[in-house]
Amino acid sequence: MLLHTPSSPCLSFKIIKAQSKPDNVLLLSAFKSLVHNQRIDRSISVLRGSSIPSSVARNAASTEAGASVMSTETAEADVLRALSQIIDPDFGTDIVSCGFVKDLQIDEALGEVSFRLELTTPACPVKDMFEQRANEVVAAIPWVKDVKVTMSAQPAKPIYAGELPPGLRRISNIVAVSSCKGGVGKSTVAVNLAYTLAGMGARVGIFDADVYGPSLPTMVSPENRLLEMNPETRTIIPTEYLGVKLVSFGFAGQGRAIMRGPMVSGVINQLLTTSEWGELDYLVIDMPPGTGDIQLTLCQVVPLSAAVIVTTPQKLAFIDVAKGVRMFSKLKVPCVAVVENMCHFDADGKRYYPFGRGSGSQVVQQFGIPHLFDLPIRPTLSASGDSGIPEAVADPQGEVAKTFQDLGVCVVQQCAKIRQQVSTAVTYDRTIRAIRVKVPDSDEEFLLHPATVRRNDRSAQSVDEWTGEQKLQYADIPEDIQPEEIKPMGNYAVTITWPDGFNQIAPYDQLQMMERLVDVPQLTPAQAV
Repeated sequence: MLLHTPSSPCLSFKIIKAQSKPDNVLLLSAFKSLVHNQRIDRSISVLRGSSIPSSVARNAASTEAGASVMSTETAEADVLRALSQIIDPDFGTDIVSCGFVKDLQIDEALGEVSFRLELTTPACPVKDMFEQRANEVVAAIPWVKDVKVTMSAQPAKPIYAGELPPGLRRISNIVAVSSCKGGVGKSTVAVNLAYTLAGMGARVGIFDADVYGPSLPTMVSPENRLLEMNPETRTIIPTEYLGVKLVSFGFAGQGRAIMRGPMVSGVINQLLTTSEWGELDYLVIDMPPGTGDIQLTLCQVVPLSAAVIVTTPQKLAFIDVAKGVRMFSKLKVPCVAVVENMCHFDADGKRYYPFGRGSGSQVVQQFGIPHLFDLPIRPTLSASGDSGIPEAVADPQGEVAKTFQDLGVCVVQQCAKIRQQVSTAVTYDRTIRAIRVKVPDSDEEFLLHPATVRRNDRSAQSVDEWTGEQKLQYADIPEDIQPEEIKPMGNYAVTITWPDGFNQIAPYDQLQMMERLVDVPQLTPAQAV
């Protein structure tokens, strides 16, 4: 549909002949010149004794105040224009559009500018570059003499909608480290990743989800090796080691569990959801081996942000890891990296591959996981795990620590991109009265009519669960219905709140199958209200 707008009216100008200026105008001109060099209040007080009429002085003061406002707005625009040159490498957008610039204060008379850059995580790998570039681009503005940049991070909070357990409500990202096979070094990767993220400035916790064989008590050395219960709230207080919060069944004073699957799922659920994690940027979950009841329970109870897959070079390891990747794919949990452990060792100037090569790269190629990291066979890596001091802490400048540093940067960047994609995947555009959909990991963007989305609800309130009969009729939904709120729900759906109070869960897969809008006209501001 083409919309035609009326032509812009022609502008006419009138040429006015120069005339002799009245005295008041000359005095006003002199007054403005004086105001330009001195503050308005001093100028008024100096000129009160002169022959300038009070009305002229007031008009001049008003003019100067308006000019001052315009000057402030121009100065602010200068600063924001300069900062918009800085591009976030993860989002591909400038930091002004990303909403990172906060508390901008300008004193143009003194040439002073101060502002705060609020990043998505304190572990942002490019925060030093942002700070340096912000100082440089703002200092390059001609009238700026002093720049003060403060760095901060957004408060820790989950992006997902729904009623989360109290203990998980202040955790920004939950990362699962999984292998689906025992003995490949999954716990080693989980612990060293957690301490690497902590070294990058993040608030981190580790949850050891292996009840049958908890590894965390061996790999770290907290002073308090027993979990405590808060008697008032009946919640679990995690123990700590080097600033990282720790929860494991091994710290519960029970050793290793001897119990059936349903009981184990209940124990894991209790340990994870009733612990007082507080504000965390990252909670690293050391997943137990396998793809059974416990793993499915964890993936369904916890809104996992991403998964890191650990494997070894053998073909047998690849077969089990492939099952885990497929499980995460079905549960809409993105796998962001593969760590191939025990890849090689160096001796006599040569590199040896005792277990063969290719398992990790095969996972990357077959499942499209973007990042692969290799860990060598190192006696120090094994010894640090047994000594209770992670390798990333014991030798932070070593080759192994460098690999974990690269893995940490990858996890931070990928989690930030996933949060950005999920938070903007489904939005309501009031200017066209349409729901805009861009599913994560897809370049396609399309529009849906709100009434179409509401009529396609498949919940028990709209469709009889036993007969499949449609209870919600077409005419029950008004054509002009608009959503009140849209929130992400995990990595697979959104919840939409409608004016009648109904909360609809709309999976991305379902939205992609609905009838789409084309040729949507743009509404005027009055129509969009």
